[in-house]
Amino acid sequence: MSAFILEKLCRGCKRCVNTCPVQAITMFSHLAIVDSAICIECEACMEACMHGAITFAALEEKKTNG
Repeated sequence: MSAFILEKLCRGCKRCVNTCPVQAITMFSHLAIVDSAICIECEACMEACMHGAITFAALEEKKTNG
């Protein structure tokens, strides 16, 4: 699953945009947007985000399904 931006936590700092090795993340109105067709799930963006605004859908599903 590709990266997922938690909109309420995203501060528009662009660290994820600058870190993504395949340019799968762009900014739109100060909010990071991930192109899931391009994302290679390397998790570099998640590690770069200082605000904890990026997760991966598979991780979220595991939390939900417990």
